[in-house]
Amino acid sequence: MTAHFDDAILARRLAQGTGEILKGVRNVGLLRGRNLGDAGDELSQNWIARVLEQHRPDDGVLSEEAADNPARLAKDRVWIIDPLDGTKEFATGRQDWAVHIALVEHGTPIVAAVGLPDLGVVFASDDVKAVSGPLSRKIVISHNQPPEVAKFVANKMNFETTLMGSAGAKAMHVLLGDADAYIHAGGQYEWDSAAPVGVCTAAGLHCSRLDGSSLNYNNKDTYLPDLLICRPELAEEILELVAAYREEHGSY
Repeated sequence: MTAHFDDAILARRLAQGTGEILKGVRNVGLLRGRNLGDAGDELSQNWIARVLEQHRPDDGVLSEEAADNPARLAKDRVWIIDPLDGTKEFATGRQDWAVHIALVEHGTPIVAAVGLPDLGVVFASDDVKAVSGPLSRKIVISHNQPPEVAKFVANKMNFETTLMGSAGAKAMHVLLGDADAYIHAGGQYEWDSAAPVGVCTAAGLHCSRLDGSSLNYNNKDTYLPDLLICRPELAEEILELVAAYREEHGSY
């Protein structure tokens, strides 16, 4: 008989277990580079898929590492996952990689967990609060695709920009107060942001598209090109500056 776990516990354990699998694969030192990244992607995806098949067989699933099943579009409940967000960072020994687990209902993440395995922590939407206090005056951005709009905003606000890998790692650094905002433009998919947005929204942070519109998940087209996660008191100013940048340059 299979034990029953509620959605929040299941999400947390999926993030924790996936992180342990990935650390185990990497820490024995038998693979490196692309082979290590590919093994991490494959093994973590296989384990998550088996867990969801056993514990949530009626739910839909959307994962970066699996072929898309259009049947998810007719489901009220869909798990959106990225078993290894930041494969390059993972494979090169960096710490800024993450595990993303989100349960979406009617387009909105209702349960989410983001694991930062090298830090030994899982952030879960059922028990999370953003760090408040003095501003760090930092905006975290992608080191692979640093967006010019973020540099523009940082310059106008007299903030610094900090480069980092995984979207989950960047979002959690805003939650921890190490940065005040995470600005992304230039391309992402639903699995890149569903879990971070679920956790950060539960923590009281502002989460939206760069035009201020809401983030909606489980779409036929899974491309979700831009994202803003920030302290709520900064959202209006940042969105105004982003709009000014777009008016001047025609895009983000």
